[in-house]
Amino acid sequence: MNTGSTGGRRRLPLSLRRRAVPWERQRPTWREARPAVIAEALKRARARPSGNWYVVGASRDVRGGRPLARTVAGQEVVVWRDAGGRAVAGPGICPHLGAPLRDGSVRCGTLVCRWHGLALDGGSFAGWEPFPAHDDGVLVWVRLDAVGGEPPLDAPVVPRRPAPARALSAVYTGTGTCEPEDVVANRLDPWHGAWFHPYSFVDLTVTGAPDGPAVPDEDGFTVEVSFRVAGRLVVPVRAVFTAPGPRTVVMRITEGEGVGSVVETHAVPLGSDDRGRPRTAVVEAVVASSDRPGFAVARGAAPLLRPLVRAAAGRLWRDDLAYAERRWALRATGRFPG
Repeated sequence: MNTGSTGGRRRLPLSLRRRAVPWERQRPTWREARPAVIAEALKRARARPSGNWYVVGASRDVRGGRPLARTVAGQEVVVWRDAGGRAVAGPGICPHLGAPLRDGSVRCGTLVCRWHGLALDGGSFAGWEPFPAHDDGVLVWVRLDAVGGEPPLDAPVVPRRPAPARALSAVYTGTGTCEPEDVVANRLDPWHGAWFHPYSFVDLTVTGAPDGPAVPDEDGFTVEVSFRVAGRLVVPVRAVFTAPGPRTVVMRITEGEGVGSVVETHAVPLGSDDRGRPRTAVVEAVVASSDRPGFAVARGAAPLLRPLVRAAAGRLWRDDLAYAERRWALRATGRFPG
C-alpha cells in the first residue's frame, strides 16, 4: 500500500479520495466472498481452544459499590474487586436463599447480599464457590468449566495489544438474537464492509484470504480499506482479521495510520430468551495507538473520546448484529444458503 511519504507513513493521516465512486458503482464483492471460505475459517476458529474463558466486560466497569453482572450460557455471574483490587468472580445466586447477587453492595472488597447480609470476600464460603477470574487491563474474563467443557487453561488467550502506556482503549457491548458463531462469521466476512457500512468504510479490497488448511499465524484475511472521515477525506490502512479462539476475532492494523492498533470482537453466549431463542453479547475492545506526537493529547482526553469510540462501534454493530441475527434465523429454519 502506498502511504505517500518517506519512511512508510504520511505526514498527515488523512488522504483525499481522488477517484471516489458512488456506492452502487463500487466493485461487487459477492463472487470473492465465497461461502465455503467463510465456513472453513469459522470451522477452524471453533476448533481452537478457549480454556473455558469468557469475556464478562470492561475492566474499568469493575469498580465502585456494585458488582458487574453477566449471564453466560444461562449461568448468573458476578465480578467485583477484593480489598487488594484484584478481580474476583463467582455465581450470581446467593447460596442462602437464592437472592440475586447482582443487586448486592461491595464494601471494602466484600460483596454483601441485600437480602440477609451474607458477605463474600471472593473465597469459598457457605456453599458459594468462586470462579477463576482474569483482568487483562482492558477486559475481565471468567472461566466457566461446566459451561465450556474444554480442558481448562490457567489464563485466557489474550490477543497481542499495544502497550497500555501508549494506547487508548474503549469497550462497546451489544446484544443480539443469535449464537456466537453468527457473530464470528460476520467478522470473518470482510468483503461486506464497504457495501454494508459505507458511512465508515470505502475502497475496500481483500488482498489475501485463507483457502484450505491453515495454521493460526497464517489464517487471516488481509484487507486494504479506507476509514471515512468526512466527504472524500479518508484514512487508508491495511488490516488483518484473525480468529485466535472460537468466540474471538481480532482486526489488527498492519500498515498505515495506527499500526499495531487492534479491534477485538468477543462473542459471549448469554442463554435463551423467553421464546427459546439464543442471545449473544458482543463485547468489542478497541485498543488504538500511534507514535504521532498528537496522540498523547488524545490519550489525555480518553474520558471524552471513549463515548465517541463506543458510539462509532455501536453504529457498526447495529448493522452487523442484524447480519448475525439474519444468519441465525436462516440457519434455525434450514434456509441458510451458506
